[in-house]
Amino acid sequence: MKADSRYVVLMVVVLGMLFSACGGARNAAQSPDEKFGHRFDGTAPDGRLTTVIAPPDSAVSYMFYPAVYDTLHIRHFPSSGPDSEVEVLVKGSFPDSCSELHDVSQSRVEHIVDLNLQMRKPRGTVCASVMRPYRFYVLLDGQYRPGPYTLKLNGRAHTFVIRTDADA
Repeated sequence: MKADSRYVVLMVVVLGMLFSACGGARNAAQSPDEKFGHRFDGTAPDGRLTTVIAPPDSAVSYMFYPAVYDTLHIRHFPSSGPDSEVEVLVKGSFPDSCSELHDVSQSRVEHIVDLNLQMRKPRGTVCASVMRPYRFYVLLDGQYRPGPYTLKLNGRAHTFVIRTDADA
């Protein structure tokens, strides 16, 4: 009987450690910035410069290409009623000293949102090969009811769910 109770205590301790490690790893891997997409002006603690899209110089000829990005964070916040507004935080790196964001466009059909983020680089310009980390915020058009959605950024799919307070 005494051996059985030690076995039960040992199993409870081991299971407790396993469950706490799982929860702790998830929380440690996601800082509040990664989880909620907090806004930063200038350079964020992760070293990424918050970028906005500026109009191109009309006297310069540019090459255009899809923006390079590493991660995407989607957050929603309630607006009026059950609907929410959705903001996307894109984190990436410019591949050289000349590239910059050019344009963002979006379209939506039901629960699928297509977001295209383009970069530009002056033609015929020699640019230093240096990675420049950036962060870019974009508010998605429209209102979002609770449910599952798919956001395709430059063709790459990311799923997210709008939850109500009752779902939490």
